[in-house]
Amino acid sequence: MEVIDLTQTISPDMPVYPGTERPRLSQATTIERDGFAEKLLTMYSHTGTHIDAPGHILPGGATLDRFDAGKFVGAGLVVDLAGRTGPGIAGVVGMAELEPYAGGIPEADFVLFRTGWSSRWGSEGYFSGFPVLSPEAARWLCGLGLSGVGYDCISADPVGSDGLPIHRILLGGGLVIVENLRGLDALVGRSFVFSCLPLAIEDADGSPVRAVGIILS
Repeated sequence: MEVIDLTQTISPDMPVYPGTERPRLSQATTIERDGFAEKLLTMYSHTGTHIDAPGHILPGGATLDRFDAGKFVGAGLVVDLAGRTGPGIAGVVGMAELEPYAGGIPEADFVLFRTGWSSRWGSEGYFSGFPVLSPEAARWLCGLGLSGVGYDCISADPVGSDGLPIHRILLGGGLVIVENLRGLDALVGRSFVFSCLPLAIEDADGSPVRAVGIILS
């Protein structure tokens, strides 16, 4: 078994979605003073590699604690979009781009989009230009019984998008969204189990996750 780490490290100087605060990691206790070390973490629920629940965007939408743990583990498939560009603010991923994967996507629980943007982590270029799904493609994915989708970029919609339409389609279709993944290149063309277990937080609209790809053979 091989486990591929797909998670960005949480740190005080990490990239965060524009308009939110960076996490604060303060030393609450020390071994020298208190006999044990412990940190106080102050951060948004959508910090770093994280998962969006329907309740993140949709009034009355389900929160993460409403799902069984099995919702967050399942067969993964990587759609490799690295190097693709398109019109407008970001490249648009439509049915033509998904067609080469049409045979495998219905067998997956999680479809993970490798945009290549994780290589820009820590730079201003991380926040713009990444490919996003067309509404048609997002609706098609919602009809396949998936558990969720994931991205190696900061959002399923362009930063500053009015109304976050792709979020609304995907979350409204019962999917969860995982953002800020990394390392998807190691899983292109491979069979693997994807795990994105969130923290067990009451009424969680989102949560940081330790996302991994597990290659069983």
